[in-house]
This record gives sequence, structure tokens and C-alpha cells, in this order.
Amino acid sequence: MVKVLFVCLGNICRSPTAHGVFDALVKREGLAGKVMVDSAGTAAWHVGKAPDNRSQLAAKHRGVDLSYIAARQVEVRDLDTFDYILAMDKSNFENLIELSESTNRNKIKLFLAYSEHFTATEVPDPYYGGAKGFDTVLDLVEDACDGLLEDIRLNHAV
Repeated sequence: MVKVLFVCLGNICRSPTAHGVFDALVKREGLAGKVMVDSAGTAAWHVGKAPDNRSQLAAKHRGVDLSYIAARQVEVRDLDTFDYILAMDKSNFENLIELSESTNRNKIKLFLAYSEHFTATEVPDPYYGGAKGFDTVLDLVEDACDGLLEDIRLNHAV
């Protein structure tokens, strides 16, 4: 089984959005038993909380349910467990690198490295902005999820 972890700061906006979108894509493609999806935050502020209501609403408008996701903090053991550890921005990427050992650093990447149609390198945090920010996050996430699934299919024969 290929294991994918999406990581942002608080695990209530960007990473649960990626988690929900990718999980829905995996299920739609009939790969639920072959790809496992999770998300976490580098900070512990929101542990146990549901995704931000604005994230849930924006995702719901695109047919994606985030209500089953609960925020958690990334743990050192995640760096060994997951095959893909995808940071939403450079700050969280650096935090993950600091947690990691040299043997698992190659699994940590910026999520938008898988984007096929956008030049952005970071998923912007929509927390302090308006509704448009959550739609922008979804645009970026949906695109990068397609590229990520293509990478998994090529490199893991699923």
C-alpha cells in the first residue's frame, strides 16, 4: 500500500483539503485498497478539531466531504511510515526536514511539485482571507492531486 501524508501548519485548511480531495480521487479511481491518505499539521493548535468550516464549505461545493477528518500533529514516526510526505509550503517543508533523519528526507517534498498547470510552489494559507482563498487552494490542490496520482501510478504500479 502506498501511503500519502499531506502537511500544513494547523491541519485545518490546506492539508485536510488535500487529504479529502486526494482521498475522493483515489476512491473514484478504484484505488482505495492500494493508496492510504492522511494529513497532519506541524503545530498542535487544532488537534482533534474538524477542518475549518470555510474549507469544508468550499470543498462541499466541489463534491468533496472533509467532515470525517480530524486535525492531528505530525509525529516523527510518520516520517518512516509514509511514502509521500507533502508539505503545503516551504516553512512546513523545513519543519519536516528538521524532524527527519537523512534516511527519510527524500520522501518530503513540496506538494505543488506535482502540479501540472500552475507555477506556484506553495499552497497559500487561506485562514485569514476570504472565500476566494479557499477556492484558490482547491484549484491548486485538485491539479497537484492529479499529478500526484500519476506519479504514484508510474512509480508504484497501482
